[in-house]
Amino acid sequence: MTVNSTSKIVFLGGTSGLGLAAARAAAEAGAQVFIGSRNPESVARALAELPDSVTGHVVNAADSSSVAAFFDAVGEFDHFAYTAAENLSSVTLADFTPEKAASFFGLRLFHALDAVRLAVPHLRAGGSITLTSGTAAYRGGPGWLLGSATSGATISAVRSLAVELAPLRVNAVAPGIVRSPLWDSMSAADREAMYADAAKRLPAGRVPEPSDVARVYLGLMDQDFVTGTVSVVDGGTLIV
Repeated sequence: MTVNSTSKIVFLGGTSGLGLAAARAAAEAGAQVFIGSRNPESVARALAELPDSVTGHVVNAADSSSVAAFFDAVGEFDHFAYTAAENLSSVTLADFTPEKAASFFGLRLFHALDAVRLAVPHLRAGGSITLTSGTAAYRGGPGWLLGSATSGATISAVRSLAVELAPLRVNAVAPGIVRSPLWDSMSAADREAMYADAAKRLPAGRVPEPSDVARVYLGLMDQDFVTGTVSVVDGGTLIV
């Protein structure tokens, strides 16, 4: 189902980072776009910089009733992308607790799957669902215990849902390090140092902007013969 002026696309978590960039790309392609975030100020800020074809809603991705009301307000739509996430933080095995794991998995996986459950009745024939994973699913390291676990679990869920929900298509985007607000828990100096170090190692020679990854979300929506797949957008992270 080609993304064009007849498309209705919903982004849950579409007010910053990857979600905001993907919402902008979809709107620029002519689609009618709906974004949702729990922070009213974030919604207002996003709408101020997005095209007029974008509608914003205050919705808590961690609250089933809030998500259900969001989808009811939108009505039928063609594509759904889940990009909601909290700031990334390092958790080693020594730091691990079940409570930290539950919190980390909550918004990134558990509530993503709940949002899919609630979105399915609203999706039109030929529609798609796109979740967000990460290259940590394939390459972990110290401090990436929970990031690797949630990314890998998301990929496994996508492969299962693609079969269960067929003919609806279900895919995932797996970016590497991206210049996004997910790293805002770091100091500005540490964040820039991380970007510079990553750029030196990457074959692509730079760390991507959210707009680089946004095009992949739209590509998965647009390509109607792709399902159960993971589109890695990493500038070569996994080959070095």
